[in-house]
Amino acid sequence: MHILATEGLTKRFPTVTAVDQLTVTVGSGVTGLVGANGAGKSTLIKILLGLLPPSGGTARVLDLDVTAQGAQIRRLVGYMPEHECLPPDVSATELVVHLARMSGLPRTAARERAADVLRHVGLAEERYRPVGGYSTGMKQRVKLAQALVHDPKLIFLDEPTNGLDPRGRDEMLTLIRRIGTEFGISVLVTSHLLGELERICDHVVVIDAGRLLRSSAIGEFTQATQTVTVEVDEGLDELAARLTAGGQTVSRQGRLLVVKVLGPATYDAIRDTTAELGLCLIRLEQGRHRIEDVFREEVAHV
Repeated sequence: MHILATEGLTKRFPTVTAVDQLTVTVGSGVTGLVGANGAGKSTLIKILLGLLPPSGGTARVLDLDVTAQGAQIRRLVGYMPEHECLPPDVSATELVVHLARMSGLPRTAARERAADVLRHVGLAEERYRPVGGYSTGMKQRVKLAQALVHDPKLIFLDEPTNGLDPRGRDEMLTLIRRIGTEFGISVLVTSHLLGELERICDHVVVIDAGRLLRSSAIGEFTQATQTVTVEVDEGLDELAARLTAGGQTVSRQGRLLVVKVLGPATYDAIRDTTAELGLCLIRLEQGRHRIEDVFREEVAHV
């Protein structure tokens, strides 16, 4: 079953069209929604939650219509908003318990679930302190916890790494991947940082100015290229010259050689030439596209 599907979905505001004739389907797993700031990501999520009416087209989430069944969708879906939204004078425990009860959980179950999800996101004794004294990373974890507390089938995470330092981003991305793989909850995560999504997603949807540019499995974005990267401890120029003389197409990128793969003979030539020159081979790696490269190509053709 598709976790969401849109057909000609459009949202117009007086001065801009935020979502423009969007037709896309998304399956289970961890899906990245990629686009620059202002591309329409947050607007799309609000439509999918039934919080913002579309101007045209249709959308379904978990096979429920967003215009007629928004309340049912919100009972089954967790939402981590991008913006700052936590009341500063209550503790994380109080807040998450309150939101669990609003989702329909009885008091005891709400407290148990709140304790479980707060521990899962890495908040221990801190969960009893007022949220106003939290760091940005701790606040993001509270927002993630409240999205999970009612045991949703699907969660929408809007720019969950915003404002985090590199370590905080790594920890948040690890949490998101665990949610999708270990807990079996489908995830739609938005980001303008394409490298992050490459690490955690099964599928990526790229939008620009509200229009669909591409929707593909992550493997199709990061497919192997017809090049191989070679790194040796020394003798790089000599290796490049010998390979070129032997008919290989070679370019240098800093301390690396990029060799065009003409067939199995290319790998044999690299191996044999390195051995003949007595060089220490540090790395021999198949080249791969990155999401950034594909995104630039897609935008250039629009």
